[in-house]
This record gives sequence, structure tokens and C-alpha cells, in this order.
Amino acid sequence: MPVVLARVTTFTLEGLDPCPVVVEADLRAGLPAFTIVGLADRSVSEARERVRAAIQNSGLEFPMRRVTVNLAPAHLRKAGPGFDLAIACAILAAGGQLPARLLDGVAVFGELSLTGEVRPCRGVLAAALGAREAGLRGVVVAADRVGEAQLVEGLEVRGATTLAALRSVLAAAPGERRTASGGDEAPLPEGPDLADVRGQAAAIAALTVAAAGGHNLLLEGPPGTGKTMLARRIPSILPPLEPGEALEVTRIQSVAGLRADGGIARARPFRAPHHTISAAGLIGGGPGPSPGEATLAHGGVLFLDELAEFDRRALEALRQPLEDGHVAIVRQNRVARYPTRCALVAATNPCPCGRGGSACRCGEADLLRHARRLSGPLLDRIDLVVGVERPSAAELGGTPVTSSAEVRAQVIAARRLQAERGVRCNADLRGARLRAAAAATDEARRLLDRVYEAGTLSARGRERALRVARTIADLEGAARVEADHLRVALAYRRQDETLARVGA
Repeated sequence: MPVVLARVTTFTLEGLDPCPVVVEADLRAGLPAFTIVGLADRSVSEARERVRAAIQNSGLEFPMRRVTVNLAPAHLRKAGPGFDLAIACAILAAGGQLPARLLDGVAVFGELSLTGEVRPCRGVLAAALGAREAGLRGVVVAADRVGEAQLVEGLEVRGATTLAALRSVLAAAPGERRTASGGDEAPLPEGPDLADVRGQAAAIAALTVAAAGGHNLLLEGPPGTGKTMLARRIPSILPPLEPGEALEVTRIQSVAGLRADGGIARARPFRAPHHTISAAGLIGGGPGPSPGEATLAHGGVLFLDELAEFDRRALEALRQPLEDGHVAIVRQNRVARYPTRCALVAATNPCPCGRGGSACRCGEADLLRHARRLSGPLLDRIDLVVGVERPSAAELGGTPVTSSAEVRAQVIAARRLQAERGVRCNADLRGARLRAAAAATDEARRLLDRVYEAGTLSARGRERALRVARTIADLEGAARVEADHLRVALAYRRQDETLARVGA
């Protein structure tokens, strides 16, 4: 009996990047056996039982021959149940039950149940992007994930509900193509509004600056003053996702298994992990590895409530991703790169008892221990620090300072100016590009030099203060950074005493 060989294309994920994998099925005479080779992890190796049962329960014949499935290239680690459908297709094509020509130029990606049902799996959007990059004409995925795969332009997307119906799905005429779009086609989901806040005008102003420029923000104050309430209203003032950002956010959420509807992400991410999270959970890692909270917040906000209660090693691990906008996780000769371009918003009490100031009941040892929880290098990456105090009784019974709709309009206008400079937001500006965009006046430059020479501002802090000043100017519609804009930015960095000392 001659040897029969069939090939099917699928994809595995290295971080967020799709890597093409050729599934080869070899059928030859011998004692019935089913072997999968090619550096497969346990979930892929277990596909033998799922595929065998799915083929038989779909009214098809599993070949009673020696079946060897190779996943090429052999050096690339294969993980996840997304190989099930491709393995089944290769076996059916090798056995003549599925015409091999129908699989030419098509990628196959999906999980199989024991009954032959095609189930959705993580990373469908990444696989569809990989199919387009590989020059394939189409992709076959679970019917529940057709909408997600159709976000990729120029690709035929076919949805399969069962393995038995796969042949008719492949032989059908190409369906309607859909193009990726941003989040403005449908209204954004409603959430907490700034109109619920009473008082806290200074904190709301800081929130506006942080949202407009993508800056890191620390809210500091006694418990019960509204720090968490303010932070959880940031999503209501963020600008909508641009089409490219929406596709990237959807891709991350798809790989992480957070897309239940299969559509495109419309709202910017807002992640608020508990303070018991590990370093791997915060920046990514694990044996997989898998993306962390900083990556899941990419394009949005990472909120760390009770900042001083987080494990210091986890916070220190966050420093480089905040600065670079990405993180590289190395595991067993594998490198997974994840984007981490998000705004950090944190809240903390001024001391262990939470009262602070003259009402503080903490001892000196308690205060020192509390101060050591947050390192200087981490705090140096915080652009704005604002105190949140108890609102007065009159403020609590009064009218709101503003609403989310009003602030969001200001933020969108400021982001539009930043987009004209060719950046996502001012937080991305660096070096010469920042100096050109700031267009600081002579007075503003001299002020910044005096504060820096006073020795209380690091080189990083100097640049970050200039970015914040540029955002404040954008909110006012000013073409250049004036000295007043810089004074406000430096005050947010707690440089008030230095400003007074240098006569500013």
C-alpha cells in the first residue's frame, strides 16, 4: 500500500506574533497507531484522542493505518488546541475523504470537540493576520469567530460549525468580506461619570491632563476621599480607539481569551489587578508565556489601587515596561514580546494609618517602612502626583465640578493636536522630537534649567515635566509651552519648594 502524504497550514503564537506551521499527515501500512511529532506541548499531544473521536463521531472514517502527523518547523514549540482542526483536515485529506485542492492557500485554525463540533480558541485574529502576511487567500475558523477573523482586510474567512460540514464550507463560494474599523460605529458602553464626583476640582484637572497626554498619575490621600472613585471614571474621559489601536487591542484580548463576542474592541482597556498579583501576572510570564496586566492595559489604563501594598518586586519589574512601552519575556530559548504602552494610574494612602499630616498616628518606623515600599526610580516615572483631600460638607451637597462628556471633549481635542504631530499621545515624545513639539519659550526653558540645576529633578523627570507641560498647553490650545504651563507641570511633580527657591 503506497504512502499517502497531505499538508495543511495553521499557526502557532509566539507572544502575540503568529508563526506558520505546516501540518503533515503521513499514512502508511502497519499496525494502527497515531503519533504527533514536532515539539508539541501536552495540549497538542492530547489532540490525538480529540481528533480520532471527532472524525469517527462525524460519520467519517479514521484510517486504520500507521498515522504520523508532523508539525513543521520542528524547532518551534507548538501549544494550544488550535491545531485540532488542521490535524483532522490533514488526516482526512491524506485518506482521500477531503479533497486536498480545497485546502490549497487556506489556513485552518480551531479546536474540536469529541462530537466533531468546531470550537473557538484563543488567537483567531492573530492567526488571520498571519494568514494574510503569509500570502494565503483565506482562513477557516469556528463559526463563532468569523467576525473576529473578518477584521483582517483582503482575506476570505469561512466559518465551520462541525467537522462533517467542513467540505461544503471549503467548497462554497467566497462570502462577503468585512474591513476593520474603529470604535465609533456603535456607542461606547456606559460607565461611571465624573458628574457623580463632588468637589475634587484639582484631582479632576490632573485626571484631564493624564488622559489627554497618556501620562502616569498618582492619587495620594486618606482613605474614603474618592481616589478609587476618581480613577474608575478615567475610561469615561478617554478618547475612542483609532482603527489601528482597536485592531491591536483586539488582537491582545483574543490571545488572552478575553474576546467573547468575536468583534472588535471599542473601549480602551482599563485593568485593575489586586495588590496580591505577582510580577509575572503584572508584566507577563509563566511557562507559556502569557501576557500580563500591563499588556492587557495596552492602549488604555493600568490602575493599581493601594499601590504601597503591592509586592515591591512586582512594582520594580514594571519600571522598564513603563519606560520602553514593551516587554520581552524569555522562557526556554523562546522570546515573547508584548506591548505595554499604557498609562499607569495609582492610588495610595499617605501612611499606614491613612490619616497623614498632623492627624497621623504612625510611628517613625512605620513611616520609614511605608516609604520604602515605593522606590525612587518608580516614583520618578510618575508624571503627576496629586493630593486627594476630604471634600467639605458644602461640596458634598453641591453641584458637580464637571461631567465626563465635557472633559472627554477637551481630551479628544488635545489628542487631535498630538496626532497632527505624528504621535499617539505626548507621553510617546522623546528627545529632539519632544523639544521640537514643545516649542518652549525662552522664559520656559530658563525656568526648567533653573529647577534642574537646583538638583531636585532628574534628567528623566526634566523630560517628563516638559511632556506634561506640552499637554497642558494642548488643553489650552497654545502653540508653544509657556512658563506658566511648565510651572503647573513642575508643581505636579512636587517641585513647589524648588520653584519657590529659584524664584519662579
